[in-house]
Amino acid sequence: MPEAISPTSRPTPTLLQKVAVSCATVLGIGLLRPGPGTWASIAAGGVAMAIILSVPANLLTWSFVGAAIIASLLCLISAPAAVRHFSSGDPGPVVMDEVAGTWVAIAFIPASTLAASPMTAVIVAVLLFRVFDIAKPWPVSWFERLPGAFGIIADDLAAGVFAGILAVALLH
Repeated sequence: MPEAISPTSRPTPTLLQKVAVSCATVLGIGLLRPGPGTWASIAAGGVAMAIILSVPANLLTWSFVGAAIIASLLCLISAPAAVRHFSSGDPGPVVMDEVAGTWVAIAFIPASTLAASPMTAVIVAVLLFRVFDIAKPWPVSWFERLPGAFGIIADDLAAGVFAGILAVALLH
């Protein structure tokens, strides 16, 4: 006779589900405490520094736009598995949205500014993104109410837009 499965036990996740959760948590960065979103934004800033130092200035804006699009798509694809895994509508460990939002903020900064003062530009963008993401002023808070993965990513993209606009104003 087969063993009964207790209602509280979870089925073993498939390899695809494990990959999706790993992607959503940015290889486990989302499991760091405290402030997993801040750790993810710092990591995104580090990757941004590498991009700035290795990509020609005339391609920087498009590099960050492309990176933000890729991160957003990865979030939209992987977030549903993470929602199921963590049994939460917007799980704290899901931080791919913070990566996308950080890169959106950096994409607003003119390539000339990124090339001339990369560390300052990235730090300003990361800090402002975190402020907008944590405070969630309107309309950022409105986007968070969207259903499912769209709500997980949309508020961070909006926070990135506001952070990017303010970063441009402060850096010029």
